[in-house]
Amino acid sequence: MSAHAVVSHEDWLAARKQHLAKEKEFTRLRDQLSQDRRELPWELVEKEYTFEDESGRHTLADLFEGRGQLVIYHAMFNPETAGPETSWTTDAACMSCSFWMDNFNGVTAHLNHRDITIAAVSRAAFPAIAAYKKRMGWGFPWYSSAGSDFNFDYHVSFTPEELRTGRVDYNYRPSTFSMSEAHGISVFLKEGGRIPARRISRLADQAAPLRRRARCSRTFIRFPQ
Repeated sequence: MSAHAVVSHEDWLAARKQHLAKEKEFTRLRDQLSQDRRELPWELVEKEYTFEDESGRHTLADLFEGRGQLVIYHAMFNPETAGPETSWTTDAACMSCSFWMDNFNGVTAHLNHRDITIAAVSRAAFPAIAAYKKRMGWGFPWYSSAGSDFNFDYHVSFTPEELRTGRVDYNYRPSTFSMSEAHGISVFLKEGGRIPARRISRLADQAAPLRRRARCSRTFIRFPQ
C-alpha cells in the first residue's frame, strides 16, 4: 500500500497553488533561457558535405528541398559498429531514435507548411536505411552521411581512437560515451545564396523540451559560388 499523503480537497488545493507558483517561475526562467539561446551568434559553415538517398548524392543545400529551414535528426544507426552494447542492430536503428522518428510522418506536413524541411541523417549505408525505413512505414527523408565528415564534425559519431582513449567530445564537453553513434538535432536556416544556419544540436542531457535535452548553437552556411 502506498504511503503517499492523502488529504482533504482544501489541503490539496493549497498545496497545488503553492506548487503552481514554482511552475510559473520555472516557465519564466525557461522562456528567458530560450530567448538567450535564440540570441546566440551564428556560425558560418563553409565545409562541403555529401549525403545519399534513393535518388543519389546530395549537398547540404539540397536537403532543404527548396524551403528556408532544415531540421536534421541525427539518428543512431551504423550496422558496421552494431553489437550487444549498442542501441541499434545490424538491421534496425536505435530503439529510442526510432520512437522519436515514428512521430515525423504526422508532423512533416505541418512543418513543410511553415517553410521547414525535416530529415534524418545516419552513418549507415543508404541500403540499410532504406530497408529499415520501409519496414517502419516511414515517408520522411532519411539520408546516409557515410563517407562524409558530417557526423564527426557535429559530434554525433566518434572514431575508434576517440572511444578507446575516452576522448569523446559530446554535448560541448568531454564525455565517457561508449558507442560510436549519438543522437542529436541540428537546425539550419537558408538565406539567399547561403545558409545562415541556426544549428541546434540537442544531445544528451539538454533536450528536455523536445524529448531529451540537447546542445544548441547557430550556424551560418555559405554556398560555393
